[in-house]
Amino acid sequence: MPERFIYALINFIILAAIVFVVFRKLIVRIFRTRREQINKDLDEAEAALAMKEPEPLTDTEATVEGPSDGRIAALYAEASAEHNRRMDEMEVRLSTLRRDMLDRTNKAALEKLRLDTCALMAKEENAALFRRHERNIAHRILSLIKLTPGDITYLTHHDVLYVTLTSAFPLEEDLVKEIETAAKKLLDTVGGEPSFWVLTDPDCIGGLKLRIGDTVYDGTVSNALLGLVNNVIHKRPDPSHDVSSAGNTLISDVLAVDFNIDTYQLGRVISISDGICWLDGLADIMFGELVEFENGAMGMIQDIEPNRIGCIIFEDYENIESGTKVRRVGNMASVPVGNELLGRVVDSLGTPIDGLGNLWATETRPVEFAAPSITMRKSVSSPLHTGIKAIDALVPIGKGQRELIIGDRQTGKTSIALDAIINQKGKNTVCIYVAIGQKDTTVAEIYEKLKEKGAMEYTTIVCANASSSATEQYLAPFAGTAMGEHFMYEGRDVLIVYDDLSKHAVAYRELSLLLHRPSGREAYPGDVFYLHSRLLERSAKLSDEMGGGSMTALPIIETLSGDISAYIPTNAISITDGQIFLDTDLYNEGQRPAINVGLSVSRVGGAAQTPLLKQVAASLRMSLAQYRELQTFAQFGSDVDDDTRRVLSAGERMMAALMQKRYAPLTDGEIALIIFAVSEGFADDIPASGVWEFEKALFAHFKGTDILKRLSAGKRMDEEFKDTLKGALAAFVKEAGYVG
Repeated sequence: MPERFIYALINFIILAAIVFVVFRKLIVRIFRTRREQINKDLDEAEAALAMKEPEPLTDTEATVEGPSDGRIAALYAEASAEHNRRMDEMEVRLSTLRRDMLDRTNKAALEKLRLDTCALMAKEENAALFRRHERNIAHRILSLIKLTPGDITYLTHHDVLYVTLTSAFPLEEDLVKEIETAAKKLLDTVGGEPSFWVLTDPDCIGGLKLRIGDTVYDGTVSNALLGLVNNVIHKRPDPSHDVSSAGNTLISDVLAVDFNIDTYQLGRVISISDGICWLDGLADIMFGELVEFENGAMGMIQDIEPNRIGCIIFEDYENIESGTKVRRVGNMASVPVGNELLGRVVDSLGTPIDGLGNLWATETRPVEFAAPSITMRKSVSSPLHTGIKAIDALVPIGKGQRELIIGDRQTGKTSIALDAIINQKGKNTVCIYVAIGQKDTTVAEIYEKLKEKGAMEYTTIVCANASSSATEQYLAPFAGTAMGEHFMYEGRDVLIVYDDLSKHAVAYRELSLLLHRPSGREAYPGDVFYLHSRLLERSAKLSDEMGGGSMTALPIIETLSGDISAYIPTNAISITDGQIFLDTDLYNEGQRPAINVGLSVSRVGGAAQTPLLKQVAASLRMSLAQYRELQTFAQFGSDVDDDTRRVLSAGERMMAALMQKRYAPLTDGEIALIIFAVSEGFADDIPASGVWEFEKALFAHFKGTDILKRLSAGKRMDEEFKDTLKGALAAFVKEAGYVG
């Protein structure tokens, strides 16, 4: 028995020796790690105690006897001095960052400033400054939490909702438990359970955020800094300060940050291609609402399906990929409006692209807005003079009308629109030119020409050129309309040109096909008619109760080989109040502008003309139609009678009289004078090729006379004045030698 005991003891000792030799290093490492962790926790506790700013002493505490009074006062003074020293150091280092911001409109410089500020504030020695606010932030978040309709719907189908608590530093257990209990109590109201997660993210810098479903309650320092930088970007500088005032503003705002709770919804990108992405989450978002991606790019919601959301992206989307977070902004897509835009060239979002500095507009307006109702409108009754003889006499345009300009490419459609803009100088009419899919050089030439003519003083150019994305081209006409509506509802007159809606329809077709919408006729989506109708219906003449303002629309449509029966042209013709058709054959014949009188019409008619032009041009359309018909038949016959030859000759002279150079609009008096002179036979003895010289001499002869002043008044001629005018014209013809 003793031998067995001895053998067992020896075996145990040998086994213990083997275990000790084999596992000695592991055991030592475990105990050493535990000891180091305990020492580290003690050091952190002591450091936190030293950094903690003690509460002010109460009167009772101040009267306690003993040596601890002096020690407490010393600790308080030391902590206050350390706090002030670090805040001063932060202010000095932030001041040095100010030099990096050369221009407050430079987003790259501002982003660098934000990142440098984040890096500075994330220093370990500043942690205690932010940790003191954690409990207060948590309580403020808990006072705001609620379930959105999207959360309730999700709970109905899944019975569980994800709740995530994220902080820069590990939170105290009792605080985490308090937040978890509040979330569970909230979900109990609809019979759901939370799936609670606790995360630590140093990028928060300080504070914490709570995500319930799609909704985030953000009280982090990083989010506060992002908001401060955005305020600097959009805050108008004091004229008495230099550019560095923006840096000073950011510094003061950082030092006074109040850790407000920012509430927003968060989603993620499922897939992305060609400027279109599909999103998950954002259950409560609306059509047309803005979202912001992690890289700062903006997008607009264009499709809402049960399991995903279609979004178009405005800016560069190269850094957006599957899984990228997207944030609900809470605003509908809008653009800046007001007098600050006059004379500027902006993109589809109202951002200036003319190199003339930032745009400090104080007002914005949604790009999608309901058209004025019938009770808010009145009939078109006042003319909008274009200064073009063929239009003001034959196809008059009224304020509040929508007149389509249609024709093949290179037939002078844009020239007519620009002449109309130039002719509004001094007439208190705001002009907006929307360039859709145009070349950069073309837009630059238009800008220089309008500037040369002094028209940019009252004009805004909205540019979505050919190199812009389909999203920007789609948004451009709506942005321009919003800018014009601002002035219309202020009681002013507006002229807006869409150049052109054919390219706009193509851009919308591209977006729709990428959004997997079914294609229809000519591969266009079925709602392209509704797209243009809701755009053009916003142009109107408002009633006197609404201020009496107006917005006149000149949409341009490009046809192929004169085919006005194509899908988009027929849509636009159905929506508008008339069309000006530019004929390729007339253009090739040298007729400028090449307006086909037979296919051009204004459904407003004489209501948009002055009494004088209505009187002078009463028989003009019929005469020109007769001339065009006889001209067609005369091509097939070698011999025509004298009456036919006389009609053809008069028609040629009248067509020549309607010719006009680009960028040279005329007054109503000058238009009435030349049409009256030619139609009454005072140019019968000159060939059609000489009508241009006849017109120049006629205007020079009557310039500054009482007759031209009376004609410019636009009043109907009585018989006495008509006889006076005929006598003056006869004298001019005889004096100038135009009598054959």
